[in-house]
Amino acid sequence: MAKLFEKILIANRGEIACRVIASCRELGVATVAVHSQADQQALHVQQADEAVPIGPAPSAESYLVIDKIIDACKQTGAQAVHPGFGFLSENSAFVEALDRAGIVFIGPPTGAIAAMGDKITSKKLAAEAGVSTVPGTMGLIADADEAARISAEVGYPVMIKATAGGGGKGMRVAHDEAGAREGFRSAQNEARSSFGDDRVFIEKFIEEPRHIEIQVLADAHGNTVHLGERECSIQRRHQKVIEEAPSPFLDEATRRAMGEQAVALAKAVDYRSAGTVEFIVDKERNFYFLEMNTRIQVEHPVTEMITGLDLVGWMIRIAAGEALDFGQDQVTLNGWAIEARVYAEDPLRDFLPSIGRLVNYQEPQSAGWSDEEARVRIDSGVAEGSEISMYYDPMIAKLVTHAPDRDRALAAMRQALDGFVIRGIKHNIAFLAAVITSQRFAEGRLSTNFIAEEFPDGFSGHELDRATHDELMALAAALQHRRARRVVLASELPPGTFAGPTRWVVIDETRDQHAFQVIPEGGFFRVRHEETGVEHEIVVEAPAGSLVFHCTVDGRERCVQLDRRRPAFSMTHEGASLEVLVLRPRVAELARHMPVKQPPDLSKFLLSPMPGLLVSLAVEAGQAVKAGDELAVVEAMKMENVLRADKDGTVLALRAEPGDSLSVDQAILEFE
Repeated sequence: MAKLFEKILIANRGEIACRVIASCRELGVATVAVHSQADQQALHVQQADEAVPIGPAPSAESYLVIDKIIDACKQTGAQAVHPGFGFLSENSAFVEALDRAGIVFIGPPTGAIAAMGDKITSKKLAAEAGVSTVPGTMGLIADADEAARISAEVGYPVMIKATAGGGGKGMRVAHDEAGAREGFRSAQNEARSSFGDDRVFIEKFIEEPRHIEIQVLADAHGNTVHLGERECSIQRRHQKVIEEAPSPFLDEATRRAMGEQAVALAKAVDYRSAGTVEFIVDKERNFYFLEMNTRIQVEHPVTEMITGLDLVGWMIRIAAGEALDFGQDQVTLNGWAIEARVYAEDPLRDFLPSIGRLVNYQEPQSAGWSDEEARVRIDSGVAEGSEISMYYDPMIAKLVTHAPDRDRALAAMRQALDGFVIRGIKHNIAFLAAVITSQRFAEGRLSTNFIAEEFPDGFSGHELDRATHDELMALAAALQHRRARRVVLASELPPGTFAGPTRWVVIDETRDQHAFQVIPEGGFFRVRHEETGVEHEIVVEAPAGSLVFHCTVDGRERCVQLDRRRPAFSMTHEGASLEVLVLRPRVAELARHMPVKQPPDLSKFLLSPMPGLLVSLAVEAGQAVKAGDELAVVEAMKMENVLRADKDGTVLALRAEPGDSLSVDQAILEFE
């Protein structure tokens, strides 16, 4: 066995830095964290054995500065660098600089990074290695005329893509000649502004596509294996949202063929370390090479869960010269794993980033609750009190569940999402719950168009079905009864108060009143709706004052979050929220006469959709505007967001000035 490194520097931050630290601890290797000024108190800094400051908050002045990373290695004596993902992880110049400094890069050689980093070069190499590639041009497109000619030869629809593209930038779909010409110009312009490289190519656009990738692992001794596939089809704007392993779509023959081709490509570029070969798969299970990521993937935990292998640990061991101690025949896939990416963003506002402090942060304590074979894993770089910064990716955590089969892993994911407490910022848990509870997802009918097709008008919230709604109403009555009984114990009320049947009235958001009889019976409550006569048996297993209530309703497990907004309850389950009042009958009768407070009319204001900096105003007081006109630009998370008029009107007054720091919903303009 090769001698491992004594000390490794992690050239990253957040959850992946914490993940690398965990593997280093298992291997007995000391760790060095680097951090910007914004990350001085970050979790990865606290967990590492040493920490080195490397500059201001913007990543271009800290995490992306190669010289600062190398200086930190020299200061601490770190012998190797793990790059994580993002930042410098696929930067061949960084690898070369480390090599010149005598520092080991924990990843593939520069040749593999360079070859796979260019979409045209990688596609050519894949074809030469016998890997199935999407029909299209291997060369660069000179102009719109050539784009139209090649598109006709390939056959519409086609995808026009930037060779240096990523994250959905520099990509256009064309369905006819006019679309090909316009798509070529748009993709070229976007690629030039985003990457400084306007080269584009054309390939066949696959309809009803799935994004399925193969994990490979290769050492420096000629051993290369694949570790099965990951289904990554649930994407929003080309960014992955939910991943799982294995895929519910592949059969064994397709899995084997994809794995063999991924291994062939890795060998063709003399790959070493962990890597991922991504494929696009059509509805007939034909698969085509998409790209190769020469780093650890965000979604690697699902592969680790079904194989039992520590991919980050193996990256370190391979970089130290160790050989794989298993072959392809020894790779077994056990059970099913699903990963959901929890982000600081507001799905109700077109997924705009949310920044601020995690006032409450409680990770779910169990996966499937009573399913003893279900497991939960959370990869996170935050803790309660952490700050979600405007400078970096808004990921809070990766939530992973594993169980013997897909249905049970999915059930565990529902429970885990219900038990994940995040307060202080907006987050996407309601959206994740809406996706995984959909019938289409449960049936495994996935494609990269899933979110666009299931949420064509964006996400407007997740609604409870009527049966669940009624169960939560009954639960609210039971919880209020339990609370009232406990208050009695600390008061001078007669000991028998609330010991027997008690009437409670639950008022929901529609102001409808529902009367319930709550009857304590040993270890559970019997709750009967007086009007319908429907009864529920409810067992509550949570301490008083808890934010998370595990309970059973008529034998079905429920996990409900409860926020007290005096005098109301806000109950959250399966991503949906229900606000209720639970009152004694006389108080409920009086409540009927209470006026309803109407929300203020904000339709005449342009409000900031997020916290950020007002970069510019495109209008002035008294100016007439048309629907679609630019009004203002707000910068958040280092991205500029153009705010436009949604209807014709006239500006009455400016309520903010360029350079102002805006809070969410702060007025920028007022209209007549």
